[in-house]
Amino acid sequence: MKTPQLPEPNLQKALGIKNEVWFKFENKHHFGSHKGRSIPFMIDEYRKQGIKSFVISSSGNAALASLRTVLSHNKNKPQNPISLKIFVGKNIEAKKFEKLKNEIVGDGITIEQTDNPKQDAFNFEKTAGAKMLRGSTDPLALVGYQSLAEELAKIQSAEGGIAAVFIPSSSGTCAEGLYLGFKNLPVRQAGLKLSPQIHIVQTNFCHPLTEEVYFQKGKPIPDEKEEHSLAGAIVDVVGRRREAVARAVIETGGEGWMASDEEIKKAIELARQTTNNELSPNSALSVVGLQKAVSAGWSWKGPVVCLITGE
Repeated sequence: MKTPQLPEPNLQKALGIKNEVWFKFENKHHFGSHKGRSIPFMIDEYRKQGIKSFVISSSGNAALASLRTVLSHNKNKPQNPISLKIFVGKNIEAKKFEKLKNEIVGDGITIEQTDNPKQDAFNFEKTAGAKMLRGSTDPLALVGYQSLAEELAKIQSAEGGIAAVFIPSSSGTCAEGLYLGFKNLPVRQAGLKLSPQIHIVQTNFCHPLTEEVYFQKGKPIPDEKEEHSLAGAIVDVVGRRREAVARAVIETGGEGWMASDEEIKKAIELARQTTNNELSPNSALSVVGLQKAVSAGWSWKGPVVCLITGE
């Protein structure tokens, strides 16, 4: 499913930059967020291998994408249903938890709130023989973002294709997947080149990927730290893709950024005033990253994209 991608000239003017600023609305995806690029693809590929039972541990968006994927499959193929077990943590936003529960219909999908959802998902995988949907380590998750790269490649200006994309990042799967997607685009086969900068944006609460970028660049690691973040989807404290993501950022000439709660609030208000869009704190991270890059003196020849990832 394609999602809207639109220029935001008033935001561009407010930032005081010459190149176009675009929003890519992954929150408009049928599966609820940018996770709709990877989760449905993973389930479909494993289903082709004969797997009919799945389990996931998620802070919300991946769970919603997997839930809607299973619901859609079971509606279209009631004679060959698949099942899903969702584990969520006790700290999940109440609104997200209610949304997940309210969308569950019929048999085969259950949700459970536990103290240690990831470990419980691992245990369920072993005891129930279910396939764990884990985008942070599964190579199939990366492949799913090829379609996102293909859509972003269609953004063109007088100066060419997109120059940079700012990505709210937890595990970094989307960032790495986009990097690989751009490398594999058919335009390269025609002798053309599209290699936009990959910028990842994390929070002052959780930022292992940004730390790795700074480490590989030989720069001092930012010591900002907050005890929580409004961007509740940025929760991967391990960052198993951290080295690969950092290499993708550095190779494309991008950067890692961190956002405070105050910066997130200001970005939400800026987007509201200039684009008439009400961004979630998670999606607003992309705007914070762009703002910080502009303030740090970054400039581009070509459009820059803020990925609006979802709730």
